[in-house]
Amino acid sequence: MLSKGATTTKTTDGVSDNAINRIVEGTIIEGEIRCESNIRIDGIFTGNIGTKGRLVIGPTGKIEGNIICQNAEIDGFVKGKIQVAQLLSLKSTAKVEGDIFTDKLAIEPGAAFTGMCSMGQKPKEAPKPNEPIPTTPNQGVKS
Repeated sequence: MLSKGATTTKTTDGVSDNAINRIVEGTIIEGEIRCESNIRIDGIFTGNIGTKGRLVIGPTGKIEGNIICQNAEIDGFVKGKIQVAQLLSLKSTAKVEGDIFTDKLAIEPGAAFTGMCSMGQKPKEAPKPNEPIPTTPNQGVKS
């Protein structure tokens, strides 16, 4: 319940800033995630992610699979194709293996990126909850 005078804020894409899904450190999940809200991953996720909100991968976070999102901040490890409609930010501890498609890219010194990058074009929107997330052929994920 909101206290008197409290409000929730909305981002420009209509997703509440307060709506955050979390995969915490020590959690390992395999599958596919599709959501309308923001998501933070500090654990390990193998599979594809599609969100109309912001994706944050913490320093202990690890993703092996394809990503489609509105905005992303990566501190951890990602292996797979990344499609970000607006801003992708690679922090100093980020390690990315795969191709990036984004409108804007910010890379801090110390970040590692191996792959192709295409900037300035609007990638696809995140898929709706009942649509599959596109995959890259031979995108086998191995630990």
